[in-house]
Amino acid sequence: MTMKIGFLHSLIRPEEKLLIKEFEDRPGVELAMIDDRKLSFNLGKDHFAYDVILERSINHSRALHALRLFESAGVKCVNTSKVATICGDKILTSIALEEHKVPQPEVRITFTEDSTIQAIEEMGYPVVLKPAVGSWGRLLSKVNDRDAAETILEHKVTLGSYHHSIFYAQKYIDKKGRDIRSFVVGDECVAAIYRSSEHWITNTAQGGKATNCPLTNELKDLSLRAASAVGGGVVAIDIFETERGLQVNEVNYTMEFRNSIATTSVNIPSLIVDYALKAAKE
Repeated sequence: MTMKIGFLHSLIRPEEKLLIKEFEDRPGVELAMIDDRKLSFNLGKDHFAYDVILERSINHSRALHALRLFESAGVKCVNTSKVATICGDKILTSIALEEHKVPQPEVRITFTEDSTIQAIEEMGYPVVLKPAVGSWGRLLSKVNDRDAAETILEHKVTLGSYHHSIFYAQKYIDKKGRDIRSFVVGDECVAAIYRSSEHWITNTAQGGKATNCPLTNELKDLSLRAASAVGGGVVAIDIFETERGLQVNEVNYTMEFRNSIATTSVNIPSLIVDYALKAAKE
């Protein structure tokens, strides 16, 4: 019997090309491309023939709402809208990690300039201010003193959107030039890389260099606990090495992996396709 897989996407990046090829190489699989820019839902009246949808959109709001709408029509999705909701919001991610006792850097969430300054000074400089919703290391601010804090907060309040009117401040971790990104597919931590940079932001999207990171028991355990905290599925976990051990920075639900396949010698897209096909059969 042929399985029909919906492939929810925006632009087709290298990751999507690798996943498409994997699907096309599998017997008994019909791949249907779903461009989120052309989607239209008729709420309560939609009927879809997909056995599962793999989400690969780069627009968070489209991905989140499309997943929920597909689920409301009875379609299984990888990842689920619950995972997208939590991972797409750093505040919700931090809450989930805290509730599941997953170690993370100290975080303060505030709603005004004055309360943010007070929270930052209670934590102690430096701190990192982040938008609650965002990715690729964009719009992060390392705040070293009160003058910088007041200036950045004024800019956020004056120029920012709704998402920049809620303040997420994380204690700055001296990463010694690198952090770790681990990859979880289902119930397995499949690979990890170091991301190294002379800049304090080590994202590969910002120029960080990827090298292989050995999968220790500590790293695998923390990665699986973090993935479970946000609802499981296919996720990437950003991790800091600290004096207190490994701590989770963020969890990503539409993960990029182009720099990690050759680096780790792990066929990550093949494992993702395996997981999606297994979900389609369940």
